[in-house]
Amino acid sequence: MTHVLQVGPLTERFNRELAARYAVTQLWQQADPLAFLREQGDQFELLATSARFGCTAEQLAQLPNLKAICSFGVGYDAIAMDAVRHRGIPISTTPDVLNDCVADLAMGLIIDTARRMAEADRFVRAGNWPSGPFPLGRKVSGKRLGIVGMGRIGEAVVQRASGFSMAVQYHNRKPITDCVHTYAASLIELARWADFLVLTCPGGAATQHLINREVLEALGPQGILINVARGSVVDQAALIEALQNGTLGGAGLDVYAAEPQVPAALRELNNVLLLPHIGSASEETRLHMEQLLLANLQAFVEQGALLTPL
Repeated sequence: MTHVLQVGPLTERFNRELAARYAVTQLWQQADPLAFLREQGDQFELLATSARFGCTAEQLAQLPNLKAICSFGVGYDAIAMDAVRHRGIPISTTPDVLNDCVADLAMGLIIDTARRMAEADRFVRAGNWPSGPFPLGRKVSGKRLGIVGMGRIGEAVVQRASGFSMAVQYHNRKPITDCVHTYAASLIELARWADFLVLTCPGGAATQHLINREVLEALGPQGILINVARGSVVDQAALIEALQNGTLGGAGLDVYAAEPQVPAALRELNNVLLLPHIGSASEETRLHMEQLLLANLQAFVEQGALLTPL
């Protein structure tokens, strides 16, 4: 039977199914995971992980016979990519099946932060309505939407925004051939133009603190930042400062710099909506992600190739 190393837990349903198909070792259950890998790491040819748990260079060094990594989610910044590329180890993720849910959430964050829905809910629950009306929010329809990272999820956000008659521009490392939307070569200029700046780009070293103080100032006191990408994309200290001093109008965040830790400074602000990284967290999407991870493992065992290689 094929030996699979599972770095971290997913759902009980997935854990049971994986164990029913393969000889699985759950790394997080080992008293000293690295010591275990030093002693027995050579038995594993396949590794199952997630965007959260990844695979470190230190772990990878103890897996000399590893042939493939199958990951749950689309993020891969927690995987030691330089070491993986050096050894030529293929990686699969679970793309496409989560696009709709992440885009739905991004659109929800746009609407909520503009119309201040979560804040209004707290206003009613606190019994404040009899004392006076809730402050005005801002309109969403007809506003300007800037997308940072026009990939599959970015395109899905734009599709939803079309129902709100939003003008769209985007910023990537380079323009997309045949894209009908205006390409903004300057991220600063895109931020200056946009009412909402939505981040749907990958994490990792290439986008580390891409959204810095200068970008936030360009977005301005009427602008709103939406992040459904990775917390590393935003300079979180600069974001907190901009929200505190009003140089940025607001933010809707599903991701953070050091999850699950969210700074008290963010939690104390009313002009930011905070979600616990639930972009793909629907029953339907998580099931499809699990099924695709299992299908990638099966395809590699049976055919030596992954279905959705990175």
